[in-house]
Amino acid sequence: MTTIRRRVLVSGLVQGVNFRANTRAAARHAGVYGWVRNLPDGRVEAVFEGEPEKVNHMVAWCRKGPSFSRVSHVDVRDEEPTGEFKSFDISFGGGSWWS
Repeated sequence: MTTIRRRVLVSGLVQGVNFRANTRAAARHAGVYGWVRNLPDGRVEAVFEGEPEKVNHMVAWCRKGPSFSRVSHVDVRDEEPTGEFKSFDISFGGGSWWS
């Protein structure tokens, strides 16, 4: 089984609209591992790791988001999978790792 990892930054009206909780629910349903968090600049950052079809599904999901969100842009970066995740969670960590 092939595993891929993608990091996404979602811009728009994505905080205060349950974006993280809905992302967690969708990722868990899809069988994807990783995390999602709000950033201080108003964006949402997420890391998805798993089978390519499932990760691609979650990236596509982020382009739309939950019903009350208004996604204006999604940046996607491929990363090397690490296998470090055992679930998909909401993170409350620091700033973005996007450089």
